[in-house]
Amino acid sequence: MDFKKVRLVYAFILMMGVLCLYFSMEPFKTQPFVLKKGHAKFLQLPDIDCKQKPPFLVLLVTSSHKQLAARMAIRKTWGRETEVRGRRVKTLFLLGASDSINEMNETAQEGKQHRDIIQKDFKDDYYNLTLKTLMGMEWVHHFCPQAAFVMKTDSDVFVNVGYLTDLLLKKNKTSRFFTGYIISNNRPFRETFSKWFVSKFEYPWDRYPPFCSGTGYVFSSDVASKVYSVSESVPFLKLEDVFVGLCLAKLKIQPEELHTKPTFFPGGLYFSVCRFRKIVTCHSVTPRYLLIYWQILENSPKKYCPS
Repeated sequence: MDFKKVRLVYAFILMMGVLCLYFSMEPFKTQPFVLKKGHAKFLQLPDIDCKQKPPFLVLLVTSSHKQLAARMAIRKTWGRETEVRGRRVKTLFLLGASDSINEMNETAQEGKQHRDIIQKDFKDDYYNLTLKTLMGMEWVHHFCPQAAFVMKTDSDVFVNVGYLTDLLLKKNKTSRFFTGYIISNNRPFRETFSKWFVSKFEYPWDRYPPFCSGTGYVFSSDVASKVYSVSESVPFLKLEDVFVGLCLAKLKIQPEELHTKPTFFPGGLYFSVCRFRKIVTCHSVTPRYLLIYWQILENSPKKYCPS
């Protein structure tokens, strides 16, 4: 028996089987591309009773152990708001676990002091941003479904909570609602050097469904429960905003504009008082400049700003 020929035949059969599996798959129905989230336990929970005092808006801010300065700046600026236009607002920070015992201890103390941290026992890493976002969705699902709206944003973002509240009240849509900076007909990055690289094994299709930039998107609280529930049957991606878009596609929830004019700016903006009073988010704002911008806005009279 020619064992070399036998090995070649087996290798060919295996390769053909893999190719048949690959090209026969339908979006959202393929188990090999689904990664189970697991059931990491909560390490910290915030001090908020949504049953007694349901918030109008919960702001979930993804953060890391090394971003204490950013969290403190948010707590002193837009994250300090507890009531806007007579509606209750709550800002919470999402963290994973660190390999550093010192960082874990420091974060535990920070959580005891501020009582605004949601933390789970998974590695706090950029490529686990999807898990971090799902943790926020899970928390809303289990502990705060009474909230009217939820926002997911990042720790380097300026958020105009007052203007966002105004627009949500005008929109007056409280279910199956999802908004932000909408990205449509986007192709996966196939270049391995890219930060956003996604292989064909992870995502074999040529286009992403519509999704909103992860720098800031807003949704009715029922969407949190729906996304969390459907997430285990959707191809898992490390790109959190795309992954949420995949969940929305399966749920047949279409992202929609919050306003007729642009209000979400994932690419950043030059600061001016009038401009920042009519936006919802501005990305790439350092803690230092967040404090500066906020002080200027606080000290500026409510003068007329031309459109």
